Formats: sequence, structure tokens, C-alpha cells
Amino acid sequence: MFADLFGFVSPVWLFYIVCFSICAGSCEQAVLPVSVWVGMAASAVGGNHLHTTWKHIVIIVTTLLLLSAPSVCAQCRILRCNSDFVAATLEIGVIGGGGKNGANAVYCSALRSYALCTQRTARACRGDLAYHSAVQGIEDLLIQHRCPQTGPTAQPRPLPQAPLSGDGCFYEKRFMQREGRAPEYLHCGVFGDPHIRTFNEEFQTCAVQGAWPLIDNQYLYIQATSTPTRGSSSTTILTKITVILKNWRECAELQIYQAELDNVPPAFVDGSVTGGDRRGHQSLRVHSHDPGRHAEIWATHIGTTIVVRQVDQSLSLSVRSPRAIVESYTPEQDLQLCVWGCPVSQRMETSYAHPSTPAYTHCSSLLPVRDVYFQACLFDLQVTGDLNSSASAVAALEDARAMISDPDRVHLLTDRAGNNPPSLLVALAFSILVETLRCIFLGPV
Repeated sequence: MFADLFGFVSPVWLFYIVCFSICAGSCEQAVLPVSVWVGMAASAVGGNHLHTTWKHIVIIVTTLLLLSAPSVCAQCRILRCNSDFVAATLEIGVIGGGGKNGANAVYCSALRSYALCTQRTARACRGDLAYHSAVQGIEDLLIQHRCPQTGPTAQPRPLPQAPLSGDGCFYEKRFMQREGRAPEYLHCGVFGDPHIRTFNEEFQTCAVQGAWPLIDNQYLYIQATSTPTRGSSSTTILTKITVILKNWRECAELQIYQAELDNVPPAFVDGSVTGGDRRGHQSLRVHSHDPGRHAEIWATHIGTTIVVRQVDQSLSLSVRSPRAIVESYTPEQDLQLCVWGCPVSQRMETSYAHPSTPAYTHCSSLLPVRDVYFQACLFDLQVTGDLNSSASAVAALEDARAMISDPDRVHLLTDRAGNNPPSLLVALAFSILVETLRCIFLGPV
């Protein structure tokens, strides 16, 4: 039986399994190709060999799994593409296109959406006659109706939804009734140079400039804009934060909040301080105990709290949100600094400070625990030379205390903030491997 099993699995998959087993036991004894070890050599010096090796091994294995995973589990969704196209054309009253310019523009949008749908399912539909017929038909129709290859696409059909119950706009109550327990809340903080504490308990200092998405999921979009500090091109501060709370059923309509340096308003951009009225309860509310420098947004329909504040001459952001909300993103929403951290090319190393330096003494008096907030205080003070810059780390720690229920998780220590083996990548790679092997032997569900 085992001979048959291993005869069925290709040698490359056996390599993945062996490599993963080695990593699980001892990274220092992992046997990898010479080219891999050479690539690691430059970054393994300086006493970080074990940590760098872990990261490289897991990243390499994960990448290979993603690139070579078989598509046996993927399902050809050409019938869904066909039904979406028919529904979109029925809405304009013509299935074969329209003679009027307006109707033809809508028809072209539906065709482009149809083409995009077929592209997304192309790999799973190899050899499917209906798929290849649809692709050829789309090309002919685009030419026949003189439709540009690029342009707007038709909006997807909204799924029918039943009316919400009385507690439907209270996320925590809704979750408790469904799961019988309280939801798991995650925290993200962005402050200072900026420093980022991600939802995954990682800590990074970023050199990003311009506008970057911090959170981008089905319910919430938060974007931060950072600009270089005066007299420096490498250090940056947050100067603008935009929060978009998306429309969600009858609980909340779309609302936008925007804060800029020296202007942290206690209201949404339309001047309102509440939204989503339902049976006397507002799903959205903006509160401030220091107008112009602090604002707190409560979104009870998604169980999320957002705090925006100005500390010294920079903005900061703290978010508390349920795991299910944080993870409600699509593959296209892959750039989120609060989820994945900043790009590798934009990460900055924190410098060492001797305990006898004034910066070390000052930060120690404010932040006795040698955690990531202490490191951020040191970094900002060394870069700016301004004692007031330490206030951002202190405020971020206070927000973390208010948003993290477990006191042991508040002080994120340096060895837990990215120096240990990356458990998220390990779990991702292992789940991909297990799912792919399951599909090989058992077939698609």
C-alpha cells in the first residue's frame, strides 16, 4: 500500500514533505540545495542564522506549493459565468446587444465581465467544450458590437438576503447567538515613524511614502498617507487617514471619515456623528473627548472600534476588530499593511541604543517594559532628537491596553514580533500541502 502511495506522489511533492518534516524538527539541520544556502548566506550572518533560515525555508516551500499545486480541486465555473451574463443582459432587456448607444454600452460592460469571469476559471476549465465555446463566442460578440477590450464591467448580482432579526445589527450579540461564545478580537496599531503592529502580532517600522491601504476587506477600508519628515527623506510620519465604512444591508449606509494633520474632526465628512439608525440604535457613531486631536469610531454592526488621534506632529491609528471581519477579504485585496505588514523593501531595521544614552533613559522612564513600544520610542527619539516624539509610542500602548482583553498580549516583546519561526506562513504552507494531497487521493468534494 505504501509503495503504491509513494508511487502516486510525484518526487517534487516528496521533496516538499521531507523539507517540511525537517523544518518541523530542526531548522539548523535542514538539507537544502546549495543554491538555496548560497542565497541565504548574506542574510544569515550576524547571529540571525536560525531566524533567517526559518523564514527562507518556509517562504521557499510556500512559494513552491503555490506555484505547483495541482488544480484537481478547482471546479470549472463556466456555467456560473454564463448565468451571470444572461442575467446582466436580461436587465437591459436585450440578450443580443442593443441598437441604442446606452444599451450597447451596458451590453459591452456585460461582455467584458463575461470575459473576465472566463479568465478567472480558465485553469479549471481546460478541455471543457462549453468553456472554449464561450470564449470564442465572447471574442466574436466583442468584435460584432465594436466593444473596447478595456472599460467598465457589469456589477455582480447581489445575493438574496433574508431580513435581519432584532439583534442583526449587533455583531457581538449575533455572533454569541450563532457560535455560543464571544468573538475573537484582533488589534492593529500604526503610529510614529510609522511603526505597525499587525493583526498577526508582528511589529515593523516602515519607510513607506504616499497613500497605502492599512485595511481592505468586505466591510471596511482604511488608508493612511505618510510624508517625509522635515530634513529627512528616509523617515516618514502619518499625515492623513481615510476610513470608509461600507454599506451593509439595513444596518449601515456608506460613511467616510477623514483626518489630517492638525484636523481630527469629531464627525464624518458629511457632518454627521451617527449613522445606520435601526429601532432607535445607531450602528455607526463618532465620539471625541478632544475635538481636533482625537476621534473614536464605533461600528457595532461589525464589532469594530477605530481610534484616530494626533500625537505631537503625526497621526496614529488603532483598530480593534473581530477575526471574521479582518479575514473577510478576497485574493484581489492582498495589500493590507495591518494584515501582511509593509513590503520587505520598505522595512527599516531598529538601531541599537546603549543603556547610558539619554534616549534610552528617557524611554525607560515612560515605558519600563522592553517591548516593541519601547523600541519604537527609541527609534523615533534617535531619528528626530525630539523628546516629544516618544508620546506616540506611549499613546499606542494605552490604546493596545484598551483594545486587547488579555493583559499578557499587550506587551508585544521583540522575540514575539517577527524573530520567531513565522507560524502564519507555516500554517499556510501546511494547509496548502494537506488540502492538495487530499484532493489528489480523494478527489474534489
